[in-house]
Amino acid sequence: MLRNGLEPLHLLVLLLVVLLLFGAKRLPDLAKSVGQSMRILRNEVRDLRDPSDGTAASSDETPGPVQPRD
Repeated sequence: MLRNGLEPLHLLVLLLVVLLLFGAKRLPDLAKSVGQSMRILRNEVRDLRDPSDGTAASSDETPGPVQPRD
């Protein structure tokens, strides 16, 4: 048993709740959106820590929000 952590049963219940809330059709789009957000955040943090040209990247270079498909 993990101390103060998630057990495999907890993860299974969490996965089932996510499936019920979002449905199987929307999960790939949700994962793609989260992945793009993480990539943008990682790039912005890297630019803030070590700007290569002395200035931070402008917000115009980052992609906008993902439009949902119908």
